[in-house]
Amino acid sequence: MEIEFYHVFPGDSANPPSGNVPSRTNSPGDVEIGSATRDSADGSLTFTGSPVSSGFGVLNTVVNGINKFPNQFTGGEGSATGDEVLITVDFTTPVDLPADHYFFRPEALLSGGGNFLFLSAAGPPLFTGDLQSWTRNDDLAPDWLRIGTDITHQGPFDAAFSLTGVVVPEPSTWAMMLLGFAGLGFAGYRQARKARPASA
Repeated sequence: MEIEFYHVFPGDSANPPSGNVPSRTNSPGDVEIGSATRDSADGSLTFTGSPVSSGFGVLNTVVNGINKFPNQFTGGEGSATGDEVLITVDFTTPVDLPADHYFFRPEALLSGGGNFLFLSAAGPPLFTGDLQSWTRNDDLAPDWLRIGTDITHQGPFDAAFSLTGVVVPEPSTWAMMLLGFAGLGFAGYRQARKARPASA
C-alpha cells in the first residue's frame, strides 16, 4: 500500500498545461509531493483490511477507459461485482504539510491479481470549492480527468474516506493519521506498481 499527496494545480505542475484534458482547474498537480509519500514497503505506513461485504456491486467503473481530450467521455465501463473492503492506514512516519488543500491517491498491490478500485459516489459538494475525484493513467499523465464530470458524465464524484489526526507538540506536525477507504467502486487509478511512489 502506498499513498501519495499532491498540491492543487498549478502547484508542482507545468503551466500552461498540455491541453490533453478539458480542464485542470482544481485538479491535482503534475507530480506528487515526494517528501509526503508513505509506503508500507519502507515501513512509513501500516495498513489492515477489513471485509465489509462480498458480492458487492457497483453501477459503473473506470479502469481502462481513460483517454485524452477530445475523447475523454466513454460513459464508463459498466457494472462490476467484487469484495468491498475497508482499509485502515496508519502513518507510522508523520506527514508534515503546511495548512493547505491537498489531494491524496492510494495505490494497492493485489497479491491475487485483479483491480483495486476506489469507492466513489455522486452527491452534493462536501464543502465550497469541492475538488471532486480525479484519475489518470500513464498515457494521460501528467494531466488528470474528472471521473464523474469528464469520463462518465454522472458526477461529480466524491471518494469514500475518513481522516483523523492528532496534534503533537509542534502545531505544524500531524501524527498517527488514519485513513479509511473502501476498495471496489466507481473509479480508480490504474497503473502497474512502481518502485517509486495522481482523488480528493
